[in-house]
Amino acid sequence: MRRLLCVLLFSAPLVLTGGACAGHQAHQDRSTQATTPPKPYVNASAPVNPSGYDWRNLSGDQDEWQINKRSTVWSGLNPAALNLNSTSAMIVDEYGNVLYAKNARMVRPIASITKLMTAMVVLDTGVSLQTPIQIIEDDRDRLKNSRSRLRIQDTVLSRREMIMVALMSSDNRAAHALGRTTFRGGTPEFIQAMNRKARALGMYNTRFVDASGLDPRNQSTAEDLVKMVRAASNYPLIRETTSRSEMTLHPFSDGTALQYRNTNPLVRSPEWTVEVSKTGFINEAGRCLVMRARIANRSFYMVFLGSDGKLGTVGDSNRVRDWILSGSRMTAAR
Repeated sequence: MRRLLCVLLFSAPLVLTGGACAGHQAHQDRSTQATTPPKPYVNASAPVNPSGYDWRNLSGDQDEWQINKRSTVWSGLNPAALNLNSTSAMIVDEYGNVLYAKNARMVRPIASITKLMTAMVVLDTGVSLQTPIQIIEDDRDRLKNSRSRLRIQDTVLSRREMIMVALMSSDNRAAHALGRTTFRGGTPEFIQAMNRKARALGMYNTRFVDASGLDPRNQSTAEDLVKMVRAASNYPLIRETTSRSEMTLHPFSDGTALQYRNTNPLVRSPEWTVEVSKTGFINEAGRCLVMRARIANRSFYMVFLGSDGKLGTVGDSNRVRDWILSGSRMTAAR
């Protein structure tokens, strides 16, 4: 009977709980745990595409990344001149050329960067994005006690809107609701799907334990997150949502409007063309930012983890932009 209730579809908001559709959540089995990472490295002073760095770690497909097709165009860039504050960082161009890496294989908590994977897993299932989902008590954050403007029992949004709120404003209740309602097995099955997706993308030093990123056991590396951002760039809804400045929704029964602004201030800067982005913060992770941005008519994947200060990742992003533009001008002058 419980199984039958889980698969029935109603016009009423979806309010399934993990316990309603699946048994007690077991610990992640060995197949969902990340492999032991190699020793962290820093090669910020090394030349572009340094000898010994295996670019195949990023894709596994030389033709797909078109490696070395235009590798000489970055001969004007000097990684030693780029001083970033983030603990881990990685910059990769659209062809897979590694332009900069700092502790790129260091396994770290990734906070709400997790929500990019959450969105991809939901979209991969092909479930209806129009299904109404209600925020319930189970969606309350009891780990970090983070705030949300989505009132319990009084919030109903479509699944599409839940994805947008989770990505743009990094709302934790929205992310939890997505994990709770996507599969018949509830949140436990969703977490398993997140880890399967990570392995499929070659993110072997990555592990997920929740859909929001509140748990510091959600961990990855800058190198793995380049792969995740690249994969997320293939989803139109993710590109549209994470690159827009703001939106207005009406989640409550009384029709009250809520306005949301993107947590990445760079999307509002006239100097930036952000194509995909996601921010993250918990104390254990520090300030985090991943994005794909267009600079000098080229797209770049950028990952910044463990930055200090609210605008630490913004400062690092601007330093990278100036560095690329400077290198481009030097190359053009030759």
